[in-house]
Amino acid sequence: MAVTVKECLELQLLEVEMLLSMFPKRGEFSVDEDAVPSVQRYLSNADGALPPQLEYRIALDVGEAKVELQVLLPHMYPQVAPQLFVRSDALHRQQQLQLNTRLASHISSLDSGDLCVCEAVQWVKDNSLPFVENSKTLSECASKEVRVKEMLHRMWIYSHHIYRQELRKKIFDCAKKLNLTGFCLTGKPGVICVEGLRENCEEFWHVIRYPNWKHISCKHVENIETEGSIDNLRLFHGFEDLQFEAHGDYGLRNDYHMDLGQFLEFLKQHQSGHIFQILFGVEGKLAEN
Repeated sequence: MAVTVKECLELQLLEVEMLLSMFPKRGEFSVDEDAVPSVQRYLSNADGALPPQLEYRIALDVGEAKVELQVLLPHMYPQVAPQLFVRSDALHRQQQLQLNTRLASHISSLDSGDLCVCEAVQWVKDNSLPFVENSKTLSECASKEVRVKEMLHRMWIYSHHIYRQELRKKIFDCAKKLNLTGFCLTGKPGVICVEGLRENCEEFWHVIRYPNWKHISCKHVENIETEGSIDNLRLFHGFEDLQFEAHGDYGLRNDYHMDLGQFLEFLKQHQSGHIFQILFGVEGKLAEN
């Protein structure tokens, strides 16, 4: 007999309860305030729209380092695999990539249909230390060398539209967490720019793309090398929320077009007027006064 979405969501809540009992201290288990209530409301009235996918973070102590397991559960988990991502400031990018590859391989070896986040937590606790220690050794070696140049990475991301409040919150929270500057243009079309360290920009791109954001693409990437701090190369001082005056009927979401003239002026104010043609395929021109 086929397993239903409702049955899967009930199992997900049971696993969350187990994890909360395993990690009762403040800051160990982090989940959005409305995430679990949204699932509970759906279970009490399954005729409504599906709730947002459950997403939470588990903080782990590995030696002297802090390691975080980020969890995103598809609605049909545990019938389908969860999306898991391990990150830590104590891990170099390559070590983090290898650790996540190993974790994914381990999870794929488990029996399909079984809850596995608790198993993933235990695996991370048991297997992360060598990666952390290796990263520490690499850092000590690097500190003995003279770092001459640094690289600023800037990504220009285009989407057909950006509306949903939960998606915008995810974008802003992720940019803040990864020390990225730039902006998010809300409406239709939607544009995101992030700038900072390359590994942080790539992690941002990985986080916001998944699980299934359609009609989004990275249109352009800039890499700028400097012998000083990359902060001197940033075009933006923070991560801005852009909402220009829209054309069309405000009551029709599909006609909520942003004023691209104002957007072009904003880009030119930030030495990025050339990006307009890259994003939209046409040369931008400001109206004459």
